[in-house]
Amino acid sequence: MDTQNTSVRPHAQSRIGGKNHPSRHAHAKGHPGGVTHDNTRHTTRFTVIGNHLAQHPDLSLLAIGLACHIQSLPTGAPADIKTLAARFPEGPTRIAAALRELEAHGYLRRTRERTPTGRIVTRTVSCNQPGRSNAASETSETPKPPTCRAPATPQQEPARRRALPAVPKPAYTSPAVLQTATDVLAGLRREDSRLLLSATDAEHLAPGVAAWLERDLTPTAVRKALAGDLPLEPLVRPAAFLAHRLTAKLPPLPPYRAPEPPAPARHPLRNCETCDHAYRGPDPHHCRACHERRKPTPTTT
Repeated sequence: MDTQNTSVRPHAQSRIGGKNHPSRHAHAKGHPGGVTHDNTRHTTRFTVIGNHLAQHPDLSLLAIGLACHIQSLPTGAPADIKTLAARFPEGPTRIAAALRELEAHGYLRRTRERTPTGRIVTRTVSCNQPGRSNAASETSETPKPPTCRAPATPQQEPARRRALPAVPKPAYTSPAVLQTATDVLAGLRREDSRLLLSATDAEHLAPGVAAWLERDLTPTAVRKALAGDLPLEPLVRPAAFLAHRLTAKLPPLPPYRAPEPPAPARHPLRNCETCDHAYRGPDPHHCRACHERRKPTPTTT
């Protein structure tokens, strides 16, 4: 029985038992190169960040870090590009691109609003759970922080823009006159920066300026009349102010002037073929004196 039969094919070895399998010990100990956490519970000065943001599959690392920083800021803290660029080593271009990423994925909303003093400011709203409805938070067992929702109620809708006052209409319009009127309106901002108009406002006011131009006023005179003696307080609606001024200060039509008679025709200067004197006259060959002498004398019967 001690001899081995060389004609018998070797048998496959049995599998190693589950407890002795080397891979099981490797999984039990964990991946040696993976991350381990040494966590301490925060009790003060902390911000809760969702894994949907921290592990977002599409956002860049700069956008994720910027969103975490903005969510940690207190209400009212500045979060514009200039402030963030001064706080972090990344430049304004990269920070602006990261803010656009957060806007595209709903973590940030930025709106431009005009203050009562006429200044344009940017309102920034940070959303820690974009797209999460209030109904879902109410049915959840754990309390959720307030979520950002799109404006839905009539109270949150922006106020509709009031129509501009009517402006005078010219008697005759032409593309050239309207273009000149538009150029006058575009040049008002050089007189005063508060008179910056949009394309829609300029299109509404151009017929009123054309009505001034047909009253024998030059474009420079119209521009000085509209931009002169402005009030010191801010112009909340510069287009409405100009529409009122175009109507209230409209100059009268110029007095009627009869067309002047055409100037008498002047004959070219010629040399007389008879006396060689210079003359102007209808006869292309002879001066008036020679022409009279060449007339045949009447005969009497």
